[in-house]
Amino acid sequence: MNRIFMLMTLIGVPLSVIGSLMHWSNIILFIIYCLTIVALASFMGRATESLAIVAGPRIGGLLNATFGNAVELIISIFSLKAGLIGIVLASLTGSVLGNLLLVAGLSFFIGGIKFKRQSFNVYDARHNSGLLMFAVIIAFVIPEVFSMNMNETKTLSLSIGISIILIILYLAALFFKLVTHRGVYQHGNEKPVHEEEEPEWSKGKAIAVLFVATIAVAYISEHLVHTFEYVGETLGWSELFIGVIIVAIVGNAAEHASAIVMAFKNKMDIAVEIAIGSTLQVAMFVLPVLVLISLFFETTMPLLFSWQELIAMVSSVLLMVVISNDGESNWFEGLTLLAAYLIMGIGFYLL
Repeated sequence: MNRIFMLMTLIGVPLSVIGSLMHWSNIILFIIYCLTIVALASFMGRATESLAIVAGPRIGGLLNATFGNAVELIISIFSLKAGLIGIVLASLTGSVLGNLLLVAGLSFFIGGIKFKRQSFNVYDARHNSGLLMFAVIIAFVIPEVFSMNMNETKTLSLSIGISIILIILYLAALFFKLVTHRGVYQHGNEKPVHEEEEPEWSKGKAIAVLFVATIAVAYISEHLVHTFEYVGETLGWSELFIGVIIVAIVGNAAEHASAIVMAFKNKMDIAVEIAIGSTLQVAMFVLPVLVLISLFFETTMPLLFSWQELIAMVSSVLLMVVISNDGESNWFEGLTLLAAYLIMGIGFYLL
């Protein structure tokens, strides 16, 4: 698989540059850009996995989530610059659905096929559940409800205030987990493992790969954004479907792969940290940062989702909370999450 991604990168990056300079068909360029970003994301995933072996499960999961979301953040910034607010909000909705239902679902399902019963830190699961419900149900639904009786200026002010609070709380949550309460809530069923695992790449090489891959993703993402409108019109895809399904899957490819690999190796603490940690990072950091960044562009982005997006995210959070709160997973729970993702995917496609 690594050889395939290497080949895709070696072919895709030059084709992306040549195609953008020679103005090839937008459909062809869209396919090339998406496949190349997925291939580059695999390198980012391997680099962060190497760093995770040295750093431990919590910091490793955070690294995977952060660099996985870096791709989506880059695509979103260029989309904001182009004034595609709907696609940005839809892609962030898709990221929440993708992480909670697709990534966690595939991780539980594939890991559950190999191991009948897998467990992860129940204290982290419950802590994350509270944050998920706060971020999505409180911080996302409140602006939609209150904005009904507000003008655009007040709605934007509300969005800015909520964004600042979300960023502060997210940083406080990291401080809580990684500093003040690090190691306080240990997984009761977890037995110490003394197995030494060698990272694929050295620390220096991993950081270098991350840097180069991020630069390449930034370049390709800027051009990918300009193909959205043509592709949507040609294939009959709505802006909502492109954002929720296509951009979200492409933008989160790195963490998708990493979480599934970790589940297959029975490292469920890391797999769950990637899936849920990435969702929290999108909801409490990436989205608020984009709201603040939009203030520097011609079109500002208030924290307002459509009711379809809100209901889909709230349903995903509630389902994930119910399934993960016992600190255990199996293949059937994974299949349940995947079924929910497919149902929502069909709905957004037909909307």
